[in-house]
Amino acid sequence: MHYRTREVEQVEREKIAYDCDVLVIGGGIVGLSTAYAISRAAPGTRVTVLEKEPGPARHQTGRNSGVVHSGIYYRPGSLKARYAVRGAAEMVKFCAEYGIAHAVTGKLIVATDRAELPRLHALVQRGRENGIPVRELGAAQITEYEPEVRGLAAIHVGTTGICDYVGVARQLAAASGARIRYGAQVLRIDRRPSRGVAALTRSGDIVRARVLVNCAGLYCDEVARMAGDDPGMRIVPFRGEYYELARPELVRGLVYPVPDPAFPFLGVHLTRGIDGGVHIGPNAVPALAREGYGWGTVRPRELASTLAWPGSWHIARRHWRYGAGELRRSLSKAAFTSAVRRLLPAVTEDDLVPAAAGVRAQAVLPDGTLVDDFLIREGARTVHVLNAPSPAATASLPIGREVARRALTALAGT
Repeated sequence: MHYRTREVEQVEREKIAYDCDVLVIGGGIVGLSTAYAISRAAPGTRVTVLEKEPGPARHQTGRNSGVVHSGIYYRPGSLKARYAVRGAAEMVKFCAEYGIAHAVTGKLIVATDRAELPRLHALVQRGRENGIPVRELGAAQITEYEPEVRGLAAIHVGTTGICDYVGVARQLAAASGARIRYGAQVLRIDRRPSRGVAALTRSGDIVRARVLVNCAGLYCDEVARMAGDDPGMRIVPFRGEYYELARPELVRGLVYPVPDPAFPFLGVHLTRGIDGGVHIGPNAVPALAREGYGWGTVRPRELASTLAWPGSWHIARRHWRYGAGELRRSLSKAAFTSAVRRLLPAVTEDDLVPAAAGVRAQAVLPDGTLVDDFLIREGARTVHVLNAPSPAATASLPIGREVARRALTALAGT
């Protein structure tokens, strides 16, 4: 009877007219890198990417500082550390191969307070453990790199750079060989372990696949639940607000503060981009919608979902002082300027010109733990990327290969 059941299931599967082998939800850099990696690892595999926006890279990929991170911040052995170090070198090579704007600029991490010095020294050790060359600088040496920057000490990380991540995403899409459908928001998913996955889009189309890959970023937890998998976490959106520096000549390259290891945020930093302008930011404040790029964007259902998650209240109780400071810098340009002046004393309020904000898709556990590493989980015929904020753009090529490996393993078992 057991063998007869298996034979019946096999016949039923063969009757299904699959639209593709692997369906990827999400057309950001991670989803497109996954499609690209599948096509390279298993040529002939049919891949479809569904993206709800009219083009690629409209959210986290296209709304960040454009930094190619070195990997110095991340715990040795973690996915972030391994993939960022490897991904930084691969990203530079990819950009050079396809003529995408990029530069390896190096960066300074500057301590402006004596209490930050032990954390700065710890970063030196972490960088060495991750195989990253680091140069320690005294106060006088800082001006060799950045004449207008002041601090007690600093480290120079030579492998940090900048690039056009939107351009990278477009190239990944073009080179992937996947069928990419823009304006295709997924409303419902029917996942049957013995038969496959079917996704219903807003236009009424149904896409049938053998395996589903969830790279939906700000909505990845919702997509996981649509597919019938419990993600065990919730995306809590944090908005990062930016300014442009009206006097870009004040900054030559990239300048960062010493981060607080209790948080996955790197603090307000200065980034000279590929266009020659200097970005200042981001801060980190709770967003009132998953795509809440300003205080005026409120989506009651999404806000209620965030507030109903126990982890949100644990964060608020545990880190209210930090949050209050970030909120003050969001509401007060003077407070934001004061934070910048710790690194760049010459800056004034008039030098800061408002720029487009971003939203970080931060995974939070029920106990309020901010998930610190990349998080990839699997279900029957599903692979879910559940935490991939910064440095995911830097690490997108290795992340894509890992997700592709898991998707192809699932495909082989169908």
